[in-house]
Amino acid sequence: MLILWDDGSDSAAYDDACWAKVFNARRPKHRRPRAVTKARSKGDVLTAVRLAIHLNLRVAVRSGGHSFETWSIQENSILVDLCEYKQVNVDPVGRIVTATPSVTSREINDVLACEDLFFPGGHCPDVGLGGFLLQGGMGWNCARGDLQRKFLTLSQNWGWGCEFLQGVDVVTAQGTLIYCDTSQNSDLFWAARGGGPAFPGIVTRFHLRVMPCPQVIRSSCYVFPQTLYQTAFRWAIALVDDLDTDTELTAKAYYQQSEPCFSIIFTTFKHNIHDAMRALQPIQDSRPAGTLWEGFCTPESMSSLYAVQASANPKDHRYTVDSGFLVDDSDIDIVSVLAGTFLTLPHEKSHAFWTPMRPWSRRKIPEMALSLQADYYFAVYTIWEDESDDERCQGWLRWVMKNAARSCVGAYVGDSEFSNRRTRYWSRPSTERLMEIRGKWDPQGRIAGGYPDTLIHSHCRCCTMVGEDPDIMENCNK
Repeated sequence: MLILWDDGSDSAAYDDACWAKVFNARRPKHRRPRAVTKARSKGDVLTAVRLAIHLNLRVAVRSGGHSFETWSIQENSILVDLCEYKQVNVDPVGRIVTATPSVTSREINDVLACEDLFFPGGHCPDVGLGGFLLQGGMGWNCARGDLQRKFLTLSQNWGWGCEFLQGVDVVTAQGTLIYCDTSQNSDLFWAARGGGPAFPGIVTRFHLRVMPCPQVIRSSCYVFPQTLYQTAFRWAIALVDDLDTDTELTAKAYYQQSEPCFSIIFTTFKHNIHDAMRALQPIQDSRPAGTLWEGFCTPESMSSLYAVQASANPKDHRYTVDSGFLVDDSDIDIVSVLAGTFLTLPHEKSHAFWTPMRPWSRRKIPEMALSLQADYYFAVYTIWEDESDDERCQGWLRWVMKNAARSCVGAYVGDSEFSNRRTRYWSRPSTERLMEIRGKWDPQGRIAGGYPDTLIHSHCRCCTMVGEDPDIMENCNK
């Protein structure tokens, strides 16, 4: 096991180990781990945790380096870098795959494709499964279906990534390796399904159900000028209830050739072209006039979908992000609530998107930490290059979220930064249970996930109201 110390003996190697895998170029230079270890096995993880216990240091972990707040970089810690620990094993008969946390969505599906299987991982191809699954796993078409059958088929296959979890191998804060599922260490398994950086252990392997690989992927895209934002967005919302359950809908604001645009994108996953046409034809027939460009039932592959996502989220750029689960209320006009966000992006590389969460938002939540439900979701990716633009871009995000957050029940931890604002990431009961589990499994706070226990207070108004009041959230000092 290679370990590099922040003692000046090899500062170049330490800096490279510390920062090379960090995606966000806006980095917390005021935080530095005491050491970085490159783990290549579960034994290396055990050794690192036991060393941290011996030296009375905390432990942070990195699976892919994509957390926007750079959770892996913590003071007085040993950073356990899992990026070189990649293993995937497939049971094609039982439709079970095991994978280490640094394996990406693209990598796991490259392996599964050989067995004609598929895992609906993250949209961004190079995000590690560790962060993706622990945060909940908002992956392809995650809110459109149900996960009730043991063997999954198209039209009954979709759900959040963490709902596919069968079990996890975990190194605890005490330096022991255990297995967790619904019958063994079930409270820790509950926390692994959406607990995010608050999870009080280090996952070394995920055990996942998978599903048959879709044989046909098709997309339809309608790009509108910004002036038709209202018309296009209201059309998209009107389609939600009757939308095919294997079809993902996304509305996106972005710049195209330096011009602000608003696009509506439908991606459908089917057994054959006839089913794909049947899903997308009603959308084509009902589209509003005035598109700048449109494509109907365009052939896609996972590779082409991943390429689009990668280009929208370039490396070596500065990011600040925020998100919200939007209340479905007759008194709230979602189109107007998001207008300030979607129509005033501060940089040509920034983008914002919206997606419906029905029918997932209308069903009973499984036993897991992921617990916020709302009919709509949106996220803002503020992206720029020049450090001198930090204050303007970060200030813009705070400004638009101050208005939009009033219509939200909380945010998704995967598209958030704790330092931006106070909000909820779990329901109140789930927050309380998660804190109890943290206290049980890591009473000394050994695992440094970057999550401040005092961020959400179950006894204050911040955590009991239906919609957020940013003024209250920002001024809560309890």
